[in-house]
Amino acid sequence: MRISLMVVLAMAFLLIASMAVMFYHSRKAVEEEAIQKALQSLEGATRCIDNVLLSVEQTTGNAFFSMLPHLKDREKMFTYSRMLVETNPYVAGCAIAFKPDFYEDRKYFMAYVHRGDSAGIAYADSELVTDEFFGHRLYTEQDWYKIPMETGKAGWVNPNTSEEADLEPIFTFALPIKTRDGEPLGVIGVDISLSHLSRFVAEAKPSPNSYCTLIDQDGSFIVSPNSDKLMKGSALELTEESAKEAAQAMMSGETGYKPFRLDGEDYYIFYKPFQRETVFGRSEAEIKWSAGKIYPEDDIFGDYKSLSYYIIAIAAFGLTLLYLFSRIYIHRQMKPLFMLAEKAQLIAKGNYNEIIPDSHQKDEIGRLQNNFQQMQQSLATHIGELERLKTRLQEHGEDLRIAYQKAQKADRMKTAFLHNMTNQMTEPAQTIVRDVEALRSGEEHDLVGLTKDIEAQGHTIATLLDNLINLSDEDFVKGGGI
Repeated sequence: MRISLMVVLAMAFLLIASMAVMFYHSRKAVEEEAIQKALQSLEGATRCIDNVLLSVEQTTGNAFFSMLPHLKDREKMFTYSRMLVETNPYVAGCAIAFKPDFYEDRKYFMAYVHRGDSAGIAYADSELVTDEFFGHRLYTEQDWYKIPMETGKAGWVNPNTSEEADLEPIFTFALPIKTRDGEPLGVIGVDISLSHLSRFVAEAKPSPNSYCTLIDQDGSFIVSPNSDKLMKGSALELTEESAKEAAQAMMSGETGYKPFRLDGEDYYIFYKPFQRETVFGRSEAEIKWSAGKIYPEDDIFGDYKSLSYYIIAIAAFGLTLLYLFSRIYIHRQMKPLFMLAEKAQLIAKGNYNEIIPDSHQKDEIGRLQNNFQQMQQSLATHIGELERLKTRLQEHGEDLRIAYQKAQKADRMKTAFLHNMTNQMTEPAQTIVRDVEALRSGEEHDLVGLTKDIEAQGHTIATLLDNLINLSDEDFVKGGGI
């Protein structure tokens, strides 16, 4: 089990490491691809917006040159205003306003035609409404009129500077009407609906939940999928700090992308400064906008995450199967080793005749089992020989013990015999010594008697010595002693 677990763990480590490297590079590839698609989509969205602005500028320029000969015809101003709205589907309204007292019978005059319906949303086929006023203030007090009259230049007026923007979020192109000498006579103000522009831009999206946003240098929304945000508040008022950082980067004119969180959801925004195409004759007025393309994270990495989960599930299932297979296979392959371990324990306990079957495996384990079998048989043979040798040694030991006991007994008998012989020789030797001393003393003794006595005692000692010399150990043992 430990081996199979180690095998699975090793393979799991290699698999996880490979998957980590693969996921890292895959995510980088997906991210780079998303950046390229987002930038292309963003470029398309900004070009689309710029085309709308350019078409409005060109339509306004054409109307300007058409109406120059008829400026004194007050009623025709309504005709040109209506014509300008009708010829361009992006135009929400057109106002042709003149300076005070331009017409002798009217101090103020503005020919204003706009699209309108009950919802206040401009559509290309909506009814055209004619008015002589716009908003809550006199037109001469509104920026779309004042700025071009003061500067003498055409340009786009940020609706955030006008109180009239709260009626309908609009963006106005203002073209001054001037004499040949450059004297300002009035202004042509052409409005585009920011709500309509947002819906128009929203139609082109690379992913189902992506959308385009456009903010000015103050953070006001020019284009947004939420019409309630158009020109109301600032992007810096967003609650999430990451969203504020993204808005700040856009307002600073940076190019790049950032992850951010909004309303508990994760998003990516790709942004760049809004750039107008250079076309001969168009207004050179600078527009400080920043365009952004917003994607939910799932739109970018959704397929990647699904594939990742699918791969992880397959990997987990594969590792489980691998673990089970390896455990079964290894257990099967290791079964002979388990058997050999059990047999080794029994042999170690003295069961030398344990039967080890032959192995038909041709691998190392099979060879080990057969070699172990030969070792066990050889060991049993040697142990048998040792047992027989032990028996023989025990038998010889018993013989040696008996022989030793007999030798000890014989030795004791020899000692007793020698002691007895010594005692027997002591008396004749003492007698001889006394007789010799008597002869040496010079006293009168029976010399013949002493001599015979010495001779007799010497003969006795000689006999005893002769018997001692001729007596062998074998005779002594066999005879059982004297």
